[in-house]
Amino acid sequence: MTAIEAPTVPGGAPASAPRVTRARTGIIAVAVLVVLAAAPFMLAPFATTTLTRVLVFALFAVSLDLLVGVTGLPSLGHAAYLGAGAYAAGWVSINVTAEAPVPLLVGAGFGALAAALTGWVTVRSHGVFFLMLTLAIGETLQQLADTWETVTGGANGLTGIPAVRLAGTPLANAGFTYWYVLAVGVIGFALVVMVARSPFGAALRGIRDNEPRMRALGYSTARYKYAVIVMAGAVAGLAGALLVAQQRLVTPADMGFATASFALLAVIIGGAGSLWGACLGAALVIIIRDALGPSLDGHGTLVLGIVFVLVVYLLPRGAAGLRIYRRRR
Repeated sequence: MTAIEAPTVPGGAPASAPRVTRARTGIIAVAVLVVLAAAPFMLAPFATTTLTRVLVFALFAVSLDLLVGVTGLPSLGHAAYLGAGAYAAGWVSINVTAEAPVPLLVGAGFGALAAALTGWVTVRSHGVFFLMLTLAIGETLQQLADTWETVTGGANGLTGIPAVRLAGTPLANAGFTYWYVLAVGVIGFALVVMVARSPFGAALRGIRDNEPRMRALGYSTARYKYAVIVMAGAVAGLAGALLVAQQRLVTPADMGFATASFALLAVIIGGAGSLWGACLGAALVIIIRDALGPSLDGHGTLVLGIVFVLVVYLLPRGAAGLRIYRRRR
């Protein structure tokens, strides 16, 4: 190899290509963050509120993708942990304090606790059995929230939640609430990325691809799956606390099948296993359902169904598959 030749890896690509790719990804991430941070200066209050809901739902979808895409555990009951965190954060805000970060920590803690108490039931199941067990658990917890009126408010939901306080100042303005949700959401997303890229995350992907072989190599796959269920529950509970900060209301519907199915739809549209793809799918779901739904005479869910069918047939890997295809070309 001469002095002017770049070292190569198998396949002919320069060894510096991964570094260039990481640098390019970092630049894109910084640019996206700058645009998101500046959004309230350019958007009306309603649009800012909609974008806040996008950020909350994106963090929730990312927590689900940690199960579905990274570990291979499809769940239809993940919204139960979102609701557990939301109810806990709302109750603490009403009865104890709304000063950050107390509602956030309580929401994440209760999301992890709910996942720990229910995860041992599902951790040894696989495939469709895991899917149906999570659905049953989610529906059970939703019914509990619907009937436990003294704590949850029943069918009317938990109302009268005060605005979150930061250094004693209530964040009642839509822009301030947006920046608060953005900051916490970025931290939550970064934590999930760290888990997915760690040796623990590599073991989870091994379980997704070939669990019997991982067991043969000496890995306790049940413990790994139980740990990731608790982690995903904690992040979902954190998203629930942000949901309370945004809408200041929690209802049993927030932890029901519809919410869980929309999150799973976002993960599939974005590309299972791609965390940024889950964020993109979440944005598409919220924009079609909440922003465009009223102008479509309430047929936003129908449009989402059509989008889902098109993605399944045209983009089996979701939106993230476009990037993989471009790299191969």
